[in-house]
Amino acid sequence: MVHVFNFKDNYYIFDTGSSSLHECDEKCALILREKLGETVDTSAVTPEERREYEADLAELQAQGLLFAEEVKAYPVKSNEVKALCLHICHDCNLRCKYCFADEGAYHARREFMSLEVAKKAIDFLIENSGNRKILETDFFGGEPLMNFDVVKETVYYAKEQAAKRGKKFLFTLTTNGLLLKDDVAQFLNEEMENVVLSLDGRREVHDAVRKTANGKGSFDFVIENIKNFVKIRGDKSYYVRGTFTARNLDFGKDVLFLADNGFDSISMEPVVTDIPDLEITKDMLPEVCAEYDRLCDAYLKREAEGKGFNFFHFNVDLEGGPCLAKRVSACGAGNEYFSVVPNGDIYPCHQFAGDSAFKMGNVFEGRLDEEIRGKFKNSCLFTRQKCDSCFAKFICSGGCNANNYHYNGDINIPYEMTCEMMKKRTENAMHILAERKRRKGQI
Repeated sequence: MVHVFNFKDNYYIFDTGSSSLHECDEKCALILREKLGETVDTSAVTPEERREYEADLAELQAQGLLFAEEVKAYPVKSNEVKALCLHICHDCNLRCKYCFADEGAYHARREFMSLEVAKKAIDFLIENSGNRKILETDFFGGEPLMNFDVVKETVYYAKEQAAKRGKKFLFTLTTNGLLLKDDVAQFLNEEMENVVLSLDGRREVHDAVRKTANGKGSFDFVIENIKNFVKIRGDKSYYVRGTFTARNLDFGKDVLFLADNGFDSISMEPVVTDIPDLEITKDMLPEVCAEYDRLCDAYLKREAEGKGFNFFHFNVDLEGGPCLAKRVSACGAGNEYFSVVPNGDIYPCHQFAGDSAFKMGNVFEGRLDEEIRGKFKNSCLFTRQKCDSCFAKFICSGGCNANNYHYNGDINIPYEMTCEMMKKRTENAMHILAERKRRKGQI
């Protein structure tokens, strides 16, 4: 399919079949939109101009760069388990109002994962990893640093066991930063492939929803810890991850605030909740999209001034990145990737944790519910029919299984709110790619 869009006075054509991005002028965009069946006013286009535009479009098509056939690559899926999310702690020292995990408890009792369960989970991953050499483990919560001793011992055990089997572990940890003291920071810096640090942005935004157990704002407690960690992190991977809600639809200011505080790897995610004063509703989408545009302008301006930073949602790779077969496979949750809660029960991912309908087994049993696994294994971009007409489908891969299920009752029916935001961010990212080439004189 072909998608025509503009960012202010810049007009673009994106061809999904060839993954080609072309820049054009407004009149060419109108001609192509007309060709695509849209009702547009082309009265300003002269007959001679029309012939020239149509000839240019025909040449692109002849080169396979426009109206290219979309290849339906078979999804890359196997029965080899590649990753586990370990809920090392179902408790938290914050009481964030929007927390999907019920403030860390996952609608159950607050508990820590024992070292015995953690080791058994590692054994389960290794035993079910087949020929995979690289395995991944994400320490999650709640707040995993509340159970830091088990995190440490699990890392040591995993590395020891992997070495015996010719494998290697990559570790990730997500933390709110409250317990990120010097010794903890040093360990994470040495052992974690990536660290995700939760900070929502400006003090007033962060403290409005991310409060301590005694009801106080947590901003002042965490920002210095996070700054200190990032300082020692150097060029190793990390993300400062924020969440925006209906209360801060000017979230671009929070992204820039984080950049101003020295964080150069930033993610700002839209909240997924039905809490009335926090939920982002359909009527707010125009303002959300306008804010992404404003952030896009600021992002490019800072980059031009030598003050650039990495914003996760403005990254898109049209020339490289995962092969098509992997792009249509989605995230692997429920088939190659699983979540393990403190008692050892296994779920498709952390957002399904605690839902009895999605309990897939237990690490002490060493086997999985193949019926549930089959539902996830057989799900891919091509089973999500609403994605067929979306230009971003090979970039998005069909959205989050959990969001799809929780809002539509089916992992194969995309959640429209995140779809719309994804499409806007993708257009922004494509404009950024074009602007970078323009600055280099490549277009």
